[in-house]
Amino acid sequence: MFALKKILALPLLWIAISMYSCGPKVPDQNWQKGNLHTHSFWSDGDDFPEMIIQWYKDHDYQFIALSDHNTIASGEFWYELKSRDIENKALEKYQKRFGSWVESKNEAGKTLVRLKPFEEYKAKLEDPGLFSIIRSEEVTSSFENKPVHINVTNIQQKIEPFRAQSVLEIMQKTIDAVLEQRNRLNIPMFAHINHPNFGYGISTEDMKNLNGERFFELYNGHPAVNNSGNEDHIAIELMWDLINIHYYQEGKPLLLGIATDDSHSYHQQSPKLSNTGRGWVMVNSKSLLASDLISAMEKGDFYASSGVQLKKVLYDKEKLYIEVDPEEGGDYEIIFMGYQKETDQVIELKRVKGTKGVYQFQEEDIFVRANIHSNLIMDPLSTEPEMQKAWTQPLIVN
Repeated sequence: MFALKKILALPLLWIAISMYSCGPKVPDQNWQKGNLHTHSFWSDGDDFPEMIIQWYKDHDYQFIALSDHNTIASGEFWYELKSRDIENKALEKYQKRFGSWVESKNEAGKTLVRLKPFEEYKAKLEDPGLFSIIRSEEVTSSFENKPVHINVTNIQQKIEPFRAQSVLEIMQKTIDAVLEQRNRLNIPMFAHINHPNFGYGISTEDMKNLNGERFFELYNGHPAVNNSGNEDHIAIELMWDLINIHYYQEGKPLLLGIATDDSHSYHQQSPKLSNTGRGWVMVNSKSLLASDLISAMEKGDFYASSGVQLKKVLYDKEKLYIEVDPEEGGDYEIIFMGYQKETDQVIELKRVKGTKGVYQFQEEDIFVRANIHSNLIMDPLSTEPEMQKAWTQPLIVN
């Protein structure tokens, strides 16, 4: 959901709140589940691309992007198995699943496996209309030991990492390169800022000063990304709100929040490892074409999740309506958050226990979003349990 007026001239779906109780009359929403941040043997993941993609297919995802560091998975690459890979029996599992598709050889006592490039694994595993595979790259740089990582979804040509005189300059050059490629090729693609609190490399002020950025990782499932911050650094969600207050005041489109796995580890499950299934986006789109998914996301027609699934995210000129798709044993709380006139922060506007919640916009509201909390644990193996959540996008109402 995004911008009722001002900021962006986008078409809107006006929905009468009176229809919310009349099930069949409410327009269908076609939620497509996807992960936009994933790693394989092409960089620092510990499994073959096809095995990773198959996991997402088997677990009810509709799209996936493998976003390896500074590569778009092209060309000839014979990967040398490491001791870790042998212990994980990675090649044996790969051969068992894909048989003669696997190409391997032995040279000087070393086992080499040909990594299939993007075009090959896409052709092998994509199911048009059912499951899409999107080309991606995590453009990976740093400044004074501060990591600066930016994913590019639906990239067509590799972007080399930039070196510059600040974190902000690296980010801006990368975003500008993405926009240049998009305009030159006339192909939809977008950049999103990865895990700002990873190494505390990207500050709120850095993000405030960006131009042309629309997306960032509100939630990342990697155990080292510090989503909640620490005594010296704010949580990512607070960063999001502060950035959007600034963007609104500057007349920029609001920043939209993505949740991702940032998965690297596929053979062992542990809260200390970056496993699959921890963060994703749900995009409202009938089509799984990359162009249509991107179009929906740029309109803000998606939500981010670390476990909570929603049936409906609907709004009209007066109200925002949220309906949870409940899981057995789950208790839910819908928290409406907003930025209001004459304030300098996003505050809680209303809290509703249960699976349905409506917030009626007030005259002083500027933008409103919703957090949905659950009592269900995201990772049962964790010694410090984290509860499942979902986040809708900020909606400008005044």
